[in-house]
Amino acid sequence: MDFKEPIKTKWIWVVLAIIILSGVPWYLPEGTYNPIILGFPYWAFISIISAVALAIFLNYVIDKFWNMEVLEKKIEEEKEKEGN
Repeated sequence: MDFKEPIKTKWIWVVLAIIILSGVPWYLPEGTYNPIILGFPYWAFISIISAVALAIFLNYVIDKFWNMEVLEKKIEEEKEKEGN
C-alpha cells in the first residue's frame, strides 16, 4: 500500500461523521427516556455504543492507514537529498 495519511482518505471522514452524528441523540423525540437498557435511558445507551464504535474505528484507522515507519523513511530521504 502506498503511504497516504488517513486525513486524505475521504471514506474515513464519512464514517467518522456518521459515528459522531449517531452518538448525539438529536434525532430522538424530546423528553424520552423509556425504555431503560441496563439501567440507562436508551439515548444514553446509544451514546455509549457510539463512543465505543468511535474508539474501535479510530484504532482501526490508526493501525491500518497510519504507517509511521514509511513517514520516518520519507523524512530521512528528504533530509539526505537536502544534505547532498
